[in-house]
Amino acid sequence: MLPEIFRIGSFTIYSYGLMLVLAFFACTYLATLQAKKEQMDGEGIFNLCFYVFIFGIIGSRIFYVLINARFYLHNPLEIIMLQHGGMAWFGGLIFGASGAILFIKKHKMNLLRSLDLLAPFIALGQAIGRIGCLLNGCCFGRESEFGLYFKVFDQILIPTQLYSSLLLLLIFITLRFKQDAKHLPGEILCSYFFLYSLKRFFIEFLRNDSPKMFYGLTLFQILSLVMFFLSLGMFIKLFVIKKK
Repeated sequence: MLPEIFRIGSFTIYSYGLMLVLAFFACTYLATLQAKKEQMDGEGIFNLCFYVFIFGIIGSRIFYVLINARFYLHNPLEIIMLQHGGMAWFGGLIFGASGAILFIKKHKMNLLRSLDLLAPFIALGQAIGRIGCLLNGCCFGRESEFGLYFKVFDQILIPTQLYSSLLLLLIFITLRFKQDAKHLPGEILCSYFFLYSLKRFFIEFLRNDSPKMFYGLTLFQILSLVMFFLSLGMFIKLFVIKKK
């Protein structure tokens, strides 16, 4: 764990924030290159990435604060302390997708083609971001003798952040191969939702930072199940279109 990279006086660079910034620039650069490869507007994709990043960060934070309202009611200043971690991907999905759709409609871009282009790089951005979670100590796993020592908890915990990062990297690679192959509009985005929902559902069994809500499942597992069946329905629809 390394929450702070370095400190000079009152100026501090936090590992969590640094990983978010690195994720944005790396994924935006790669997405822009892919846009040019697919003969799309590189500048438009760059601006779209910026909108998705900003809206996603805001949505992730709002959702995280809402599901941990009791803590933030007693510690309101912590709401703006992003360097301490605290993001909920499903909130980022709602806000990020809303920002993306507004931008795409405003600039008359192709909706499904643009989202298909972004999907693999969103997974890569999440993979980089999870390294920030590992360094920060948030999104931690259950206690286990086979885990890593987390100084902030003085315990050996399952490094779910690292497992998530590796699985997201695998999702990124899978989607990139699929992206360069022949595919229907919306197929890459659907594949991302399908694979991410599976990853998140099973990784939640190893995490220890979310309370059980319904039949031993966490809120994020329930949301993952909803996403899984929605993406499965989308796959069936795409398969029917492909058959026709």
